[in-house]
Amino acid sequence: MNTPLSWVKAYVPDLEVTPQEYTDAMTLTGTKVEGYECLDKNLEKIVVGHILSIERHPDADKLIVCQVNVGSETVQIVTGASNVKTGDKVPVVLDGGKVAGGHDGGPLPEDGIKIKKGKLRGIESCGMMCSIEELGFTNEMYPDAPESGIYILPETSVPGSDAVELLGLHDSVFEYEVTSNRVDCYSVIGIAREAAATFNKTFVPPVVTATGNSEDVHDYLKVTVEDSRLCSRYCARMVKNIKLAPSPVWMQRRLAACGIRPINNIVDITNYVMEEYGQPMHAFDYEQLAGHEIVVRCAEDGETFQTLDGQERKLDSTVLMIRDGEKAVGIAGIMGGENSKITDDVQTMVFESACFDGTNIRLSSKKVGLRTDASGKFEKGLDPNNAKAAIDRACQLIEELGAGEVVGGMIDIYPEKREAKRVAFEPERMNRLLGTDITAETMLEYYKRLELEYDEKTGEIIVPTFRQDLECMADLAEETARFYGYDKIPVSLPTGEATTGKLSYKLRVEELAREVAEFCGFSQGMTYSFESPKVFDRLLLPQDSPLRVTVNILNPLGEDFSVMRTTPLHGMLNSLSTNYNRRNKNVRLYELANIYLPKSLPLTELPDERMQFTLGFYGDGDFFDMKGVIEEFFEKTGMNLKPHYDPKAGKTFLHPGRQADIIYDGVNIGYLGEVHPEVADNYKIGDRAYVAVIDMPSMIPFTSFDRKYTGIAKYPAVTRDISMVVPKNVLVGQIEEVIEQRGGKILESYELFDIYEGAQILAGFKSVAYSITFRAADHTLEEQEVSAVMKKILNGLQALGIELRA
Repeated sequence: MNTPLSWVKAYVPDLEVTPQEYTDAMTLTGTKVEGYECLDKNLEKIVVGHILSIERHPDADKLIVCQVNVGSETVQIVTGASNVKTGDKVPVVLDGGKVAGGHDGGPLPEDGIKIKKGKLRGIESCGMMCSIEELGFTNEMYPDAPESGIYILPETSVPGSDAVELLGLHDSVFEYEVTSNRVDCYSVIGIAREAAATFNKTFVPPVVTATGNSEDVHDYLKVTVEDSRLCSRYCARMVKNIKLAPSPVWMQRRLAACGIRPINNIVDITNYVMEEYGQPMHAFDYEQLAGHEIVVRCAEDGETFQTLDGQERKLDSTVLMIRDGEKAVGIAGIMGGENSKITDDVQTMVFESACFDGTNIRLSSKKVGLRTDASGKFEKGLDPNNAKAAIDRACQLIEELGAGEVVGGMIDIYPEKREAKRVAFEPERMNRLLGTDITAETMLEYYKRLELEYDEKTGEIIVPTFRQDLECMADLAEETARFYGYDKIPVSLPTGEATTGKLSYKLRVEELAREVAEFCGFSQGMTYSFESPKVFDRLLLPQDSPLRVTVNILNPLGEDFSVMRTTPLHGMLNSLSTNYNRRNKNVRLYELANIYLPKSLPLTELPDERMQFTLGFYGDGDFFDMKGVIEEFFEKTGMNLKPHYDPKAGKTFLHPGRQADIIYDGVNIGYLGEVHPEVADNYKIGDRAYVAVIDMPSMIPFTSFDRKYTGIAKYPAVTRDISMVVPKNVLVGQIEEVIEQRGGKILESYELFDIYEGAQILAGFKSVAYSITFRAADHTLEEQEVSAVMKKILNGLQALGIELRA
């Protein structure tokens, strides 16, 4: 939002401040000024000059010598401009003065260009006549300026007077950062109202007088609103005998200062009112409206419409349209149609000022792929009570500028009038919230500046409809604070009951996962939650794999980011691949990330969002190193039972002989293994890579941070070593399961200390040796107790085809 200070002063007449004072004060009261530009920067000693005579330069064909009256004297100026003639009034920068730039089109010098008396081809020149570019501007702001040449001032200009003031350049343009909840400040009137309140000055809004001839617009036009939910108010007025012409200079200057290019009086008036009131308007050629009728209703699914920019837009039944008796003529609140374009020979026009639903406009703008200045205002939610004032102001300007004849009356469809809100006035609560001691009278004074009324009978503040952001006590407290001055609010310690914050149980387990991973040499990685459906082929997942059932993103950045991930492996392997191809050795990464498993498709409820702890590495280490990290994690989280590893995991992305599901107390809580060589090749990882994935929701119920003290053993331990000949198809885990099941209460620990395969062992067998420790908590073990338990263990091992080694 940009506004020139002169336009704000038009509604706050006694506002006398410097640009910096204005910036500081407005920012402190909540209307943040991002910056400002002084239009007269680097313009010094520039006056109106009257060209008295022109002669050819004796030594240069392209130069002329002018005698110019600058008020107090007549000076001689040599110029190469070809568009000046005797009698012209032009801006002249005198000796020692400054201009902003030149004709080269490049950036303006920071300090401008100083002009000094000198000679051009032997003839003295005591100044310079200025083009609009040399003043720092372009034809955008001064459409009447020649494309190249000196700017010609009006004939009524007084020689020697301030040319900068005559050109309206003793002004500053401010850029504001307006928050979306302050819709009223997206207008010059809203900014002026804030300025008046900030500086405690009188706010004088424009006086809108009644307009229109003796005719009635209802005799010319019919308007029907079929969806009052999406169009809460629709106002229409008519203007006959249109006379298109350039708008007056003062209007052109104000629009150009706001960044809007002047076009003609009618277009400029609608833009002017949009900037002044913050209410977009649209105009239709009355003769182009079939049946002289306007209907406001939604489009049909699949309907197409060509907008003013010549683009074909595809619509659906949620897009609100403006139609005539036969066809669509505009997308409500966004842009008119090519079929209703205003031409230079227009005679009668219909002006529209409406209030459309902000959410619908925002969604429709996105659907049709078109965002305009109008939609940008509508989508924030406008005040329907502002629509009538804006269209009346436009008609008033049309009459004042002689742009047409306004037809009497107005079509105003406003089924549910928006009333002013009421908010309880609670000064004590507001002072407690702010930590201040501001009197109720002072607060009410602030509110009066903001046009908030106080109802003494009910003790309520009446909030006008243009302040849609004020809804509760806290909002009124904010208004009090910003005008009292945030810098005046005393510093105080927070009050209330002291509480001790802590992590939730789930977050404690996740934090411990990070600690264990980093202790074991892993670095944290972070990858995207959305990915390409092509990753399932890279992971060799079968076509019927449930992991291929994904949540699809409606507005993806592209195919590579079109689905929510169902497995964390792609991100991990991609990160390992990046490191490998950058020649990083021995890379270890971990990630705590969510996967998204749809419960049904199409989605009827949120997907199952599960946190998974993923580890991956290549380089030093193997399957058993990864297994050790997992078991370290289990131990630190109080999972005291020994996990079981099922080698029949059936993971297609893992090596068929080096993978296992992790089973804890009968529940599958994850898997680990070596990445399948073909998958590693798909990711361009030229080394053996290992991964492990722990499903946190499945694991957390088994965790515990309770620690029980166990006293030092009082009685001695008994150790037995056994060496066995074991069939190769029997896993060590099966042996340990037998030892645990048959060891009874006196089993304290066991340890595998040797595995051997060689010529001394029969083919198809291996030698395995364990050290088993027994201890009783309440007595010294006797030989027969240990022997009895060992016998049970050996019997269980024999059932697996295992024999003691001789």
